[in-house]
Amino acid sequence: MDSTECESCWYYDYDEELDAFWCMMDIDQDEVWRIVNTPSRHCPYYRQGDEYTLARRQ
Repeated sequence: MDSTECESCWYYDYDEELDAFWCMMDIDQDEVWRIVNTPSRHCPYYRQGDEYTLARRQ
């Protein structure tokens, strides 16, 4: 998964408890392993979000 892809994703959000950005999509470890280890490394849950739509969500 390309890190720039995550940064523009609707599900990539800041978690105050962890003090870090995190994918808020509810996926298990097997799915994460499958995404990371596929040749295309494209996340099937990726949803485009620009600065304005992401700010409105907060």
